[in-house]
Amino acid sequence: MDVSEDTGTEILTTYTSADFPYTASNEWTLPLGNVLHPAEGTWIPVTTAGSSATPMVKASALSLSSGQLSTVVEAPLTNTTTTVIYSVACSDSVYAWVELDLISRSWSLYASEFSEGALTGETKTLWQADSNWDPAPLACSGRYVLWLVQPATSGNQTTESSHCYLWTAGSSDASDVLESPGRFATPPTVNDSAVVLTPRVRADEGTYYGITAYSLDDGLQTKIDQLVMPASVRPFRACRMGDNFVFSVEANYDSGGLLGNMGTYIGNGSSDSFLYLSREPFACPSGKDGVYFIKSRSSYIVANSTDQTYSVLASADRSVDYGEYPARVGNCDTFVTFSSVKDATTGYPASVTVRTFPL
Repeated sequence: MDVSEDTGTEILTTYTSADFPYTASNEWTLPLGNVLHPAEGTWIPVTTAGSSATPMVKASALSLSSGQLSTVVEAPLTNTTTTVIYSVACSDSVYAWVELDLISRSWSLYASEFSEGALTGETKTLWQADSNWDPAPLACSGRYVLWLVQPATSGNQTTESSHCYLWTAGSSDASDVLESPGRFATPPTVNDSAVVLTPRVRADEGTYYGITAYSLDDGLQTKIDQLVMPASVRPFRACRMGDNFVFSVEANYDSGGLLGNMGTYIGNGSSDSFLYLSREPFACPSGKDGVYFIKSRSSYIVANSTDQTYSVLASADRSVDYGEYPARVGNCDTFVTFSSVKDATTGYPASVTVRTFPL
């Protein structure tokens, strides 16, 4: 859908500047080389740099209750020296990870039940593929694991469709729940039982992406809402917060009206006007009750759509060069952010700072 540029509300030019209203409840320092990945619960999945080349990366989890970092998968299950743990995801009930062979580019997806920082059930091999397929973007919610299987942009399968799969902890097999005639535009996200995916739609008319919310409660059989982007405009990240999609576009297009411009947007499938921030997007927004934490280059713009104010959460001291990133997506009761921090004397990266902000 094309939206006139005159009908949008730009946050920085329309809203009133205010003081940042939240106070950090915790600040933890982790060793350098820990990278947090977004999650919904009290445990945050982490990829941890190994102390040697084998294993190069470990799968970990950070407790938001204690700040304790627990090793979940000590080494890749794929027993080759060129395989690394590539990405991780978890809820408070399941943990999933992708292992990638750095030479052959083949990969495997594993998952297990999870509790209190450790795997508790049988580890299942959910998927395996060669270099013709990209490593799976994945998300966890409750007892569910979702992932995308998509053809690589180069290889022998570029014309194949993409699929979204859903596995429930304890089940023997996963379900193929959605097909896209081409690659999905964004990774899957889950909020309040609404799964957001961006399949190709209207394939007979051209290149259109549909930002679509599905119900997780019935295995994505129910479509809650859909916003079809202007022709050829590819969204960068997308999630669902309340009745709105919160999504971003990372490039300027020659067409498409307002939604063809780089920025972050808030609206739904029936909107004729959008709240937006016209800055380059870096990550999927998060927040609560009409408050949106939107990552900018060296800070977060925090927009409050209820009182029409915005404030700024600055990056941790000495972290601007390497960036600060959220470990939440969409609705959350506690905002979590992390950054690599430089040593004050040497100027080299020295540690990772994690901050939490109750909302």
